[in-house]
Amino acid sequence: MSTDHQRLARVRHPGGCAYARLEVGPDGDTRAVELSGPPFAGGIATGRQWPLSGVSLLAPVVPTKVIGVGRNYAGPADPGAVRPADPLVFLKPPSSVVGPDTPIVLPSASAKVDFEGEVAVVIGRRCRRVDRTRAAQVVFGYTLANDVTARDLQHADGQWTRAKGFDTFCPVGPWVRAGLPPAALCLRTVVDGDVRQEGAPSAMIFDIPALVQWLSAVMTLEPGDLILTGTPAGSAALRPGQTVVVESPHIGRLRNPVRAES
Repeated sequence: MSTDHQRLARVRHPGGCAYARLEVGPDGDTRAVELSGPPFAGGIATGRQWPLSGVSLLAPVVPTKVIGVGRNYAGPADPGAVRPADPLVFLKPPSSVVGPDTPIVLPSASAKVDFEGEVAVVIGRRCRRVDRTRAAQVVFGYTLANDVTARDLQHADGQWTRAKGFDTFCPVGPWVRAGLPPAALCLRTVVDGDVRQEGAPSAMIFDIPALVQWLSAVMTLEPGDLILTGTPAGSAALRPGQTVVVESPHIGRLRNPVRAES
C-alpha cells in the first residue's frame, strides 16, 4: 500500500499522545513529526514535532483485532506436528497490546510463560476477500511483536484464548516500517543477550499474501489490524528480571523487561 520506507509511530509527548512520522533531520537527530491521525486514515502533519529523546514510544497502532497464526514456520520446533493444510489462527484481545519497554507481566495463574518473537503485518485499509495477488495493496507495513503465551494454560485448556490473552501478552513495536519487501522480514529474538530464535520469511509455511487472502475470506480486516505471522523455533519460558528483545535489521528493535505479577 505504501511505496517508501517511512517509520510510523505512536508517541507520548509532553501534551498527550499522537501518531507521528519519524524523520532524521540534517543534524542526524531523529524527530517525531506529529500527525493528525494514522496515515492510512488520512492523517497529515500538524506542524508540531519533538526530538525522539523527548517522547516515549507506544504500540504503533491501535488494532480492532490481533490475529495470530500458529505453527507457521517449517523446522524443528515441533517435530511431531502435522503440517497444517490451512493456517491455524487465533485471536488475541486488543487489551493484551503494549508498546516498547513496557513490562511483560507473568501472571500468577501460570507457571510457564513463553516468548514468541514474530513479524506482524499492519493492515492499511478495510478489506474483504482479497486475492493474494492484491495483498500488497491492503498492507500498510510491518512491525515486530511478541506473542507471549502461558504454555501450561494452553495445554490445559485445549484452546488458546486464556493462554494468549493476558494483559501485556502482546508487545508490539517499536514502529511500523512501510514499503519493505517481504524478503526483508527476517527476525531474531534475544533474551538477556542470548539469541534464542532466528527466522526468515522463506521458512513460513503460509507466506504473507496467503495469510491475507485466507483471513480476509473469513473476516473483514480493518485499518490498523495486526496479523502475527508465526514464530520460529526456540520459544522458551521467561523469568522475572529478564529482558526480551525481538529485532529485525529492516524494522527495528522491540525491547520489553519481564516481571512477576504483584
